[in-house]
Amino acid sequence: MAKKVDKTSEYDASSITVLEGLEPVRKRPGMYIGTTGPDGLHHLIWEIFDNSRDEAMGEYADDIEITLLPGGYVRVVDNGRGIPVGIHPKTKVSALETIMTTLHAGGKFGGEDSGYKVSGGLHGVGASVVNALSEHTKVIVHKEGSKHMQEYKIGIAQSKVKVIGKTANTGSIVFFKPDVTIFKDGINFSWEKIVAHIRQQAYLVKDTRMTIIDAREAGMVDTEEDFYVRDQMNSGKLDVPSMTFYFENGLRSLIAFYNQHQVPVHKNIFYVDKEQDNVMVELALQYVDDTTPRLTAFANNTYNSEGGTHVTGFKTALTRILNNYARSIGVLKESEENFTGDDALEGITAVVSVKMPEIQFEGQTKAKLGSVEAQGAVNTVFTAAFTSFLEENPDDGRAIVNKVLLALKARKAAKAAKDSVLRKGALEGMTLPGKLSDCQSKDATESEIFIVEGDSAGGTTKAGRDRRTQAVLPLRGKILNIERARLDKMLASEQIKNIVIALGTAIGDVFDLSKLRYHKIIIATDADVDGAHIRTLLLTLFYRHFRAVIDGGFIYIAQPPLYKIKKGKEIFYAYTDEERNKIYKTLGGEDVVIEEVESDADEQEEESEDEAATSKTKRVNKIQLQRYKGLGEMNASELWETTMDPNRRVLKRVTVDDGAEADRIFDILMGSDVASRKSFIQSNAKLANLDV
Repeated sequence: MAKKVDKTSEYDASSITVLEGLEPVRKRPGMYIGTTGPDGLHHLIWEIFDNSRDEAMGEYADDIEITLLPGGYVRVVDNGRGIPVGIHPKTKVSALETIMTTLHAGGKFGGEDSGYKVSGGLHGVGASVVNALSEHTKVIVHKEGSKHMQEYKIGIAQSKVKVIGKTANTGSIVFFKPDVTIFKDGINFSWEKIVAHIRQQAYLVKDTRMTIIDAREAGMVDTEEDFYVRDQMNSGKLDVPSMTFYFENGLRSLIAFYNQHQVPVHKNIFYVDKEQDNVMVELALQYVDDTTPRLTAFANNTYNSEGGTHVTGFKTALTRILNNYARSIGVLKESEENFTGDDALEGITAVVSVKMPEIQFEGQTKAKLGSVEAQGAVNTVFTAAFTSFLEENPDDGRAIVNKVLLALKARKAAKAAKDSVLRKGALEGMTLPGKLSDCQSKDATESEIFIVEGDSAGGTTKAGRDRRTQAVLPLRGKILNIERARLDKMLASEQIKNIVIALGTAIGDVFDLSKLRYHKIIIATDADVDGAHIRTLLLTLFYRHFRAVIDGGFIYIAQPPLYKIKKGKEIFYAYTDEERNKIYKTLGGEDVVIEEVESDADEQEEESEDEAATSKTKRVNKIQLQRYKGLGEMNASELWETTMDPNRRVLKRVTVDDGAEADRIFDILMGSDVASRKSFIQSNAKLANLDV
């Protein structure tokens, strides 16, 4: 593959700026990678990959490979300029050693005099932090005709940089093995997580090939023989899973990927890629037949979950352009009100990406871009390009404004329905739903609500709860699938209306998280297919209309036990088949006789001493097993003991790690594309754990 620019560009030892030492990293790794759990483990890959990606962003590289190797090793390769290996003027050691062993040392701090005009890196500490948190690291640099190598253990160089051979390549190869004493959950990389991340980055850095290879089960892999591991795959020496991404159309391809399960409102995807005031703006959008906006933002290829100035510039320009265009073609009359920002965003899939030097974020996590100049640059570039797009594609333009006009009309209808719900609540003194058994406490921080399936489970839950802090809201069957429902139709559903009123936050543009009445919203459904469906419907409602409640960490899923195991007077509860088997072994080994019983939920009286003695005599070395099919099969004390008691229960908190991927899955599972849903189910059927 042809290189993009001349790699003799100035990038040598003098390009590396040193800020401070490396000592704090192993003492407080969470400060540098967020967590030592799975996310932090994967963040090591992102840090090394980001250096290769930044070479590609600067058009010095066009081919990056990540390989998962046996023994927990990761290998990252790029065909960029190669890390500088000359003696650094300040540290008096190789620039490679300086980069790998000194915190805040790299080619991205020196402004115009550095090796990079634009870079992404999380804190500019990448390679040294990865090195410090790895039990073994090795770097091989192909540069100026020679292969240079240096090895490290827990961040300490084991020798000086050595020349180990000649080469016709240019680029860097980084091996690292995360330290198990730091990552105590184990070195378990997720193939799916890595693929999703690299796919996204490949869309953002067009014309760059990115390959991921899973060679963990391959036994021996000769990592010194070839510059790329895939060379061994192409020659037939290695047969392992791999994926390669390469997109010539950049964000246009990403929009097509996001919308693959949607019905487009217009044919052509809008796209612009232009520099304005030293800010490179790349933007793509397409409207679909849906009510949910999907707006994704990046700054220097770092995902901005909270948006920022570039998103503000885009939204402002979008609303203004559509209002002007709709009036120019007569879709909006002079007497009619303008589209609002929410109208203009309904059903849009858009990606806004800016690349700029001296970038500023609000907060350490880079969730929100703060650079003021990005707002003006995006506004200017998008206004000119999108105005031309509407004029040059009149069919697309009319389809878009008709879609936005429909959103305006639906907003008015929804407002009337919403006002009716809220007004009715006010007239009745904010009367809570009749099915709700509220808790006594008015302190939201200690209050929790159980949303349960059916009156039977509701009755048991109400009887077993702590009335002071625990409320119960039973549902009558399955709620409305809101994935394609507008707000007015949603609020016509009594069950959804009950949920809205019970939570207290209202909904839509008057949603107010501070008014949430319970800081634990616990979904408690049966452990069967219907229960899973109800849980999915509820999660769809919360994700689409109460996203802030999920992001705030207020949504939980109850984990009732699957089994009650009794031997004599001893009672145990098992939440998984594995836990059940472990209890079996503890109680008498694998040869015990399992006596199946239907249910003892209705037993109200204890056995007499004589009966107990008789039972004990008859059932010596026998175990009673009860398989719970639903919450209603438990009596109140069992439900409290296993599922509701804060000191003993197990709850799963609902989080969203990847909003775009979550959107895609919700579209597939809850949308109208039957073919995609069928394909998804067939592809993932082997992963399902069904009790039928």
